[in-house]
Amino acid sequence: MLSTDLAGLKAYMAENPGAVIEDVARERKVTPRAVLEALPETMVRFGPGSEFGAAMNDVAQWGEVTLIVHTDDAIFEFTGSIPAGEIGRGYFNLMQPKGLHGHFRHERCAAIAFVERPFMGKSSAFIAFINVDGGIMFKVFVGRDETRALRGDQLQCFHALGEKIASARAA
Repeated sequence: MLSTDLAGLKAYMAENPGAVIEDVARERKVTPRAVLEALPETMVRFGPGSEFGAAMNDVAQWGEVTLIVHTDDAIFEFTGSIPAGEIGRGYFNLMQPKGLHGHFRHERCAAIAFVERPFMGKSSAFIAFINVDGGIMFKVFVGRDETRALRGDQLQCFHALGEKIASARAA
């Protein structure tokens, strides 16, 4: 990306931090990762994709969250508890027969982003699992309480996990 394009993207994201990441990426012909990297530094931190399993198993302890898969054709949302998983046969396998279950190609995860920003007039916090192509595999959002505020217990877990995984990048 040219430095002028990067500067323009950073300026846009500073003014519009709640913009839909995938829409901005498509409109500006950049990857979703580039859009996340253009957010103000106070809103995003990155860690290595090698921490995929650790991150997912940590999130499995949080209770009800929302997992979102956003493609060009659909946006899928699952709200509930994410099951713990384990690596086997080349996949990170969610160990639950019902509800959310399946297999992630964890080795394609190049980075994990911890994002806190305003979205649609409310605070939001989510983990974006970023693939080797710069796309977002999926996002896991901190849950909300009955008043639609971010759950304090999960936000603490989000911050602790972000600190742990972001520091793994520096190691």
